[in-house]
Amino acid sequence: MKILFTYDMFREGFASLEERYEVTFPEGRDFTYQEILKRIPEYDVLCSMFDFPVNKELIDQAPRLQLIANYAVGYNNIDVAYAVEKGITVTNTPGPVTAPTANLALGLMLDTARRITECDRKLRTLEKQMKIGILENLGVHITGQTLGIIGMGRIGKALCKRACACGMEVIYHNRRQLSLEEETTLNVTYVTKEELLSKADFVSLNAPYTPETFHLIGEKELNFMKPSAILINTARGPLVDEHALVKALQEGKIHGAGLDVFEFGDYPLPELLALENVVLTPHIGTQTTHARLEMARAVSDNVIGFIERDRPVSRIYKP
Repeated sequence: MKILFTYDMFREGFASLEERYEVTFPEGRDFTYQEILKRIPEYDVLCSMFDFPVNKELIDQAPRLQLIANYAVGYNNIDVAYAVEKGITVTNTPGPVTAPTANLALGLMLDTARRITECDRKLRTLEKQMKIGILENLGVHITGQTLGIIGMGRIGKALCKRACACGMEVIYHNRRQLSLEEETTLNVTYVTKEELLSKADFVSLNAPYTPETFHLIGEKELNFMKPSAILINTARGPLVDEHALVKALQEGKIHGAGLDVFEFGDYPLPELLALENVVLTPHIGTQTTHARLEMARAVSDNVIGFIERDRPVSRIYKP
């Protein structure tokens, strides 16, 4: 079996693959799309990064391709439907990303609510130091507040447990309602999306990005939210209409936002950068050394499990 990687990072996590198969990595950089397009006809397995497009054109150039092993939990970079139609298995790495992403979502909630980053900026900016007074930096309480989670998958459930530990009430909306047993265990209540938006003090987006979830939060949804509410997005940028969000924040329709992902790529709209009530991070949900190594090992396990049939494989059956 010949395995082609689009990226070169955390090589120690792929040692088990290099011991077993013929593996090709780029050296010190990522392969370009054109380089992969040229090489792919000779390979049986493609290990792709979450930002590398595996589209119809690429798949059509890969007559030997049996497996696409994505280094990510999300897979909107892959034309999964076409791959499955061609008999190609697609896998992802949901396990290792769960805890770090849930931790970041909680961190963004706390940061935005208690104005941690905003106050840090004030202390570092001389002309703003005069504004540091008893009533200048009042924040929002967490304990006793209601968190609304949209997307109750692995990360949503992990965030739910953390929020409950902070003394929050949790409501959720999901494509499918959880079983009564699971709802009881998690101590959560299922509500409609509109009810969630109108009741929640914090709204966290933890849904996958699909055509159905594009602009899941737009002007209409933002108008449902409380003026005191805070929006958190650690899922995918296009879940939020960023122009509508800017308008809602500027007009005080919601209190604040904590964003790790952005609609138009790696950078937020310039208007977001100017707002004090917004906390921004550059898509760091899984950016811990431990998480990234575990993701590499999960990719390796998916590839070995697919070839050897000796361990579970995290398959994506449909987009």
